[in-house]
Amino acid sequence: MTLTDKYVIPKKFNMLSLVLMAVGVLSIIILFITHGSSSNQHVAARFWASLLANSVYFLLVVNATMFFIVATTLAWGGWQRSFSRVSEAISTCVPVIGIIALLVLLALIFGNNHVIYHWADDHAQNDPALIHKSGFLNKPFFVIWTILTIAGWWLLGKKIRGLSRSIDDRPLSVEEGKKYIWNNTVWAAIYAVVFGLTVLSTIPWLWLMSIDAHWFSTMYSWYTFASSWVAGIALITLFVVYLKNNGYLELVTKEHLHDLGKFMFAFSIFWTYLWFSQFMLIWYANIPEETIYFKQRLQGPYRGIFWLNLIINFLAPLLILMKRASKRNYGTITMMAVLILFGHWLDFYQMVMPTAVMDPQTKLTHVPNMLADFGIALGFVGLIMFVTVRSLAKHPLTAKNHPFLKESIIHHT
Repeated sequence: MTLTDKYVIPKKFNMLSLVLMAVGVLSIIILFITHGSSSNQHVAARFWASLLANSVYFLLVVNATMFFIVATTLAWGGWQRSFSRVSEAISTCVPVIGIIALLVLLALIFGNNHVIYHWADDHAQNDPALIHKSGFLNKPFFVIWTILTIAGWWLLGKKIRGLSRSIDDRPLSVEEGKKYIWNNTVWAAIYAVVFGLTVLSTIPWLWLMSIDAHWFSTMYSWYTFASSWVAGIALITLFVVYLKNNGYLELVTKEHLHDLGKFMFAFSIFWTYLWFSQFMLIWYANIPEETIYFKQRLQGPYRGIFWLNLIINFLAPLLILMKRASKRNYGTITMMAVLILFGHWLDFYQMVMPTAVMDPQTKLTHVPNMLADFGIALGFVGLIMFVTVRSLAKHPLTAKNHPFLKESIIHHT
């Protein structure tokens, strides 16, 4: 079989990504004029909350695609090798979106507006609860750990991509293949440790949970991981379907698509398990310090978003992806991937907004107009499209000399 191994970026795709980025930039400008430039810190916080929710969500999603490579490498899986370059290409967005997220986070920490991270305000030193957490919630630790985290994701991801591409022009002997697999496994293990110390623990605490600094949940990081992880798989699926529809990835079949569908189905259930476990324990205990988080979302104006979040991210994958045929249908799997990406964007939205957009006098929150937020999200989508296809165009679409490629070619479910 002759493989179409060189991806050529279509002009329409390039134009679409540029238009989406323009929509994002325009949305940022409009939101800054209407809110961000206000002298009222609570009004201005609306602007920063949107940037925070979008940049953190899309950073964690593109980083999840590298974790997909790492997880399957540690499992010595070969079924995904026929489209592993897609995951690698998406992960090249990590340093780009990482810099954007870093600038937003630094502006929130060192700027004059501490509505979102109120623990960063000097007056927080008089709050007993925040004093108790000051060993963790302080500016130096936040900044240093944030920089180290983003740099670690970028550098380790670059190393793993480099290993993958290093054998593009040279077939491996049996002994060289064993050594190559071992090196991949070692670097994947190192990345997994860093991922565990960041995404699975500290980073969601710092970037998201500290918005509600008096509240905490021991399940929050796993919950955040599950949300970004299933969205990352959905993003991989979209690019795989796109390339297949345009005559690329000849080695990818419905068998591979089926497995991606199973991943989306399984981890939608996993996300729901964490959602229910976190909510049920807090609801059952009914301790005011804990219930305040859900009270804002369940009994206030965010109630509709709260339940819509569950419908999109649980009921829809459960009912639609349960059937074998739906996981092998290009149209259905594409629709579900888009729905899951939007659903978990909504999940991150309701993690950030209820506390950030709140009247300081009445302590009442409200749902802001989401049009600008969605416009910014489209800008990030355009940026991911723009960066990913350029990575795809630079390197062969298939890792032809990988020792496990045959396993992917004969893969059957």
